[in-house]
Amino acid sequence: MCEDRAMAVFTRPGLHKVAVLVRHGLLPIELGIPHALMGRARSATGERLYEVVTCAVAPGPIRTEGDFTVNVDHGTEALAEADTVIVPAAHDRDEPYDRGAMNPGLTEAFARIRPGTRVASICTGAFVLAAAGLLDGKRATTHWRASERFQRLFPSVRLDSDVLYIDEGSVLTSAGIASGVDLCLHMIRRDHGAAVANAVARRTVVPPHRDGGQAQFIRRPVPEPRVSSTGAARAWALRHLDRPLTLRELAERESMSVRTFTRRFRDEVGMSPQQWLTQQRIERARQLLEESDLSIDRIAAQAGFGSASTLRMHLQTALGVSPSAYRRTFRTGAAADTGNGTGMATDGSR
Repeated sequence: MCEDRAMAVFTRPGLHKVAVLVRHGLLPIELGIPHALMGRARSATGERLYEVVTCAVAPGPIRTEGDFTVNVDHGTEALAEADTVIVPAAHDRDEPYDRGAMNPGLTEAFARIRPGTRVASICTGAFVLAAAGLLDGKRATTHWRASERFQRLFPSVRLDSDVLYIDEGSVLTSAGIASGVDLCLHMIRRDHGAAVANAVARRTVVPPHRDGGQAQFIRRPVPEPRVSSTGAARAWALRHLDRPLTLRELAERESMSVRTFTRRFRDEVGMSPQQWLTQQRIERARQLLEESDLSIDRIAAQAGFGSASTLRMHLQTALGVSPSAYRRTFRTGAAADTGNGTGMATDGSR
């Protein structure tokens, strides 16, 4: 019976076979990503390029993070036939996310994957790949909120929590949920070229390639110290970010020498006054890009960067994107933010 099922898993000879391995606690949206993108990829003549199936260690109802289950017909026999295996995230008490080790069922499942098969993860699915030993000594990424736990559990993996996805050849990892879209489009592009990937992106109404990395999605407010001797200067600086602010001015607000102020500031905040000012100006610029109709030049002035080119340099360094790209991503009503009705940047940022 098992052999009959194995023969029936993939039914279209010649297509690239993709098996999506799901577990209890599945995030349903992540299951849909490979089906919606790779399942819709077509050649120039309209022929399907991938066959995508869902499988589980034990076929049957799989609990999701929502209030419903997903009925999975296929077991691990699909892994033995697959050319690509994709592991989405799952939130369940039996996950490697908490323990750093796989349960016996997952271990046996991974043993069925053929050598040379491409294996990829979406979001915290990277914990499964790491627990299976597939990421040892390799670069990898996962959701930024899980990065500290990942590094603690898997110190042999070179984690980069700033990028959207990482391609290490036969093993690929991606960041949060939406990065699964970026990853699948990348695999399509790698397999069949940009034209096919772009056509899938247009059909799905997603960008074929996103600028930047996870850093643009992370807020990093500076925690206020419990006891502060430089807090008044920081509060004053926040009210005057549009001005050129000198270290002497800040020190004078606290009636300190520059040397004493700098030392106490670093002790209380964990960075130099100049670094703190740059961070606060970036946060002010992000807020204005998201919430205002101001031009990039006006935002640069109000955030204290002086010029659009200086703002672009700092935003690119900190977040990996230009002001226009950031605004298109995060602005409420983003398609209308350029003022020309096209959704294209008008400030020269790329």
